[in-house]
Amino acid sequence: MGLAFISSILFATVVAGTPLIIVALGELVTEKSGVLNLGAEGIMSVGAVAAFATAHHTGSPYLGILAGMGAGMVMSLLFGISALTLMANQVASGLALSIFGVGLSAFIGKPYESIALASVEPVRIPLLHRIPLLGPAFFEQQALVYFSWVLIAAVAWFLYRSRAGLVLRAVGESPISAHAIGYGVVRIRYQAVLFGGAMAGIGGAFLSVFYTPMWVEGMVAGRGWIALSLVVFATWRPLRVMIGAYLFGGCMITQMFVQGSGARINIPAQFLSSMPYVATIVVLVFISRNRSTIRLNSPASLGQPFLPDA
Repeated sequence: MGLAFISSILFATVVAGTPLIIVALGELVTEKSGVLNLGAEGIMSVGAVAAFATAHHTGSPYLGILAGMGAGMVMSLLFGISALTLMANQVASGLALSIFGVGLSAFIGKPYESIALASVEPVRIPLLHRIPLLGPAFFEQQALVYFSWVLIAAVAWFLYRSRAGLVLRAVGESPISAHAIGYGVVRIRYQAVLFGGAMAGIGGAFLSVFYTPMWVEGMVAGRGWIALSLVVFATWRPLRVMIGAYLFGGCMITQMFVQGSGARINIPAQFLSSMPYVATIVVLVFISRNRSTIRLNSPASLGQPFLPDA
């Protein structure tokens, strides 16, 4: 009984951390190009409702994932036009996109609020899912959980082992130098922004199609902001994103288990619900004290506009 309970907590932690990993990795790649997109919350919301509507009408959760990814790319394209082409302030553009996305998803999702999708069966890894304690928690998961692990390896390889990743990081460090030797800085940044939007759309789709197969207004519930903070928490390193995501996922799941256990605890439920966000603030304050670590990995041109020569 004890092992089963621990395994269920591990399982729930992995599931809760999965959308954070996917969205944070997309934002990490975006920021490595020197672009700061704060619209993850709105992009996730639109991706979630697009995925839910598509899955409901087609009966295919995986088509829903593709729809969420497409919706995320469209939203990020709006940000790109504003911040990269029209040279608007990146922080203001991202905040506007976040607010717009949350409102748009609430409007589009009104007809779907009383509908629930069928649960998607998990994908069991042969033999590995039989391992006691760890097997059910890590190898009997949804397909997007495994995708998040592959994505970590792919992003790490791309950034630090491929020529294209080197060019992307060069653009983030010194766009003027990259432009001087012939690289299309704006084009590369657009590609990074679209990738980040696609990942945010997939993260939102995971919430509405796999995590809780239903649409509820506000279901993203700040996860986009947590994913943004994860990039700083991880100091722009992909593997650390996974560690941070599971830490925050553990915070979310722990407060749910405590509230659902029926134990008499003299702590207001509202305080327990706020714990993941309090943990986010505490971690960011702690990390910000070590400025040398942040400067070491942070893209030098992050948030700075670039206007190529005419």
